[in-house]
Amino acid sequence: MQYWPRKRARSEIPRVRVRVFTNDSKVDGFYGYKVGMSQATFKDSGNNSMTKGQTIIKPITIVECPPLKVAGVRFYKMVNFCLTPSSDVFADKLDKELSRSMIVPKAKEIKATDFDDVRLIVYTIPKLTSLPKKKPEVFELAIRGTKEEKLAYAQEKMGKELIVTDVFKLNELIDIHSVTKGKGFQGPVKRFGVHIRQHKAEKTKRGPASLGAWRAQGHMMYRVAHAGQMGYHLRTEYNKPIVMMGDDVSKVNPIDGFSRYGIVRCPYIVLVGSIPGNKMRLIRMTHAYRPNPKKKTDALKISKINTESKQGN
Repeated sequence: MQYWPRKRARSEIPRVRVRVFTNDSKVDGFYGYKVGMSQATFKDSGNNSMTKGQTIIKPITIVECPPLKVAGVRFYKMVNFCLTPSSDVFADKLDKELSRSMIVPKAKEIKATDFDDVRLIVYTIPKLTSLPKKKPEVFELAIRGTKEEKLAYAQEKMGKELIVTDVFKLNELIDIHSVTKGKGFQGPVKRFGVHIRQHKAEKTKRGPASLGAWRAQGHMMYRVAHAGQMGYHLRTEYNKPIVMMGDDVSKVNPIDGFSRYGIVRCPYIVLVGSIPGNKMRLIRMTHAYRPNPKKKTDALKISKINTESKQGN
C-alpha cells in the first residue's frame, strides 16, 4: 500500500517525527538546498566489493548548505502529557529579510526557569546562494542534553550562525527528508501503473479493470487506483553517505554552472546517489535513525568530480 493518502505536502519545509543525536553534535540536523546531480570518480577499497581496488564512476548529488542563523529560543512546557510552546525569546540583531517570513518581536533576556524543553528557532540565509529569492525559511532545531545544558547552549548561540561542519562529519550516514517533485493531477496509468486495456474493453481503457467487490450505495474502496495528485509528497531516504564536504566550490562547480540553479557559493556536502525533490528544494538532513552497519562509508574515496558543462555547451 506504500503511502496513503497521496496528497500534497502541507509545507515545503520538511518535518521529522523522530529526533536523533550523536555525541559529536548538539543539534539534531541541518538544512540545505538541492543543487543538482553530477558524476564522480571513486577508488573502491571495500573488502567484499567486486570492484575492490578499481576506479569506478557513481552518480552524486550536491547540497549547498549556507549557514543557519539562530533567531531565538522557544520554551516548551508539558501540558496533558504533551509538549506545548510556552514562550519565545529572540535575539536583538537579526537580518532584515526575516521580516518577510514573520513578525519579528523585540528582543528580551532569557530568564525562563519553569520549562521542560528548549529548542532553537533558526532561519536560512538564501541571499548567500544563487537562489532567486530573499525570503528565508524559519523552523526549529532540537538540542541534545539536559535542561541546563540546552539552555546554556541556546544562550551561547543566540544571534549567531550554525555551520554544517558543526553538525555532520565526513563519511557519516545521514537521512534525507524532502518534498518530492510535484507532477500535478495524473491518471491511474501513470500514478499507479495500471495496465492499459485492449481497445474492445468496456468503457475506459486507461482505468482499473475492476472497482472492487464492495461498491454499493456509492461507496468506493480507497484501495482502488484512481486519478489524483502525484508528487509533492514528503518522503525520507535513509543512510545516505557523505563522501565529500567543504567550502572549495571550484571542486564541484561546472564550467557554466548547474542548469536551473547557478553556481555554488557556500559550503556544500556531496552524497552518493539521488535524493527526492527538484533543484532549489529545501532539504532537511538528520543523523541516521537506523544506521546500516554493513554500509562502510569509508570504502569509497572520491578522487574527482565531473566539472564539464551540464548545459550541453
